[in-house]
Amino acid sequence: MTYSIELTPKQKEILKIVQADLPDSATPFAEIARLTNTSEQEVLELLTKLKDEGYIRRFGATLRHQQAGYDHNAMVAWYVEEGQDIDKIGQIMASRPEITHCYERRNCLDWPYNLYTMIHGQSEDDCEHVISELVQATGVTQYEILFSCKELKKTSMEYF
Repeated sequence: MTYSIELTPKQKEILKIVQADLPDSATPFAEIARLTNTSEQEVLELLTKLKDEGYIRRFGATLRHQQAGYDHNAMVAWYVEEGQDIDKIGQIMASRPEITHCYERRNCLDWPYNLYTMIHGQSEDDCEHVISELVQATGVTQYEILFSCKELKKTSMEYF
């Protein structure tokens, strides 16, 4: 299925900025509005409309963790047992500032894990300390730690 939408030159200008790194600002959408001589409301309405209509599937930040001073990263696969409130457990985990990703996946075959977190720290000990605290806070005791060994190139789609 192919989607088609007519965009004004101003809308294309906004999207060209959004497909790259957002401005390093406490108010990036206001900065985009300033750069494109439009309003923050117009920027947000455009992005909301494109998301709601399925033209944009996902909109999120990419943390360049090594540039931010976090040299150690651990993807932790957790097994949340049936009967436990996986949404509540996920909220507890996602509330940690060291965690940038927290999501549920269906488990399969010999891999029982169904909740995943990406933990960033300045050392492996930092990551393991967060894991220990999460075990205490959630009662989830079955997990596997997968430490990152290298950072892969992170790029966004470019349409214009």
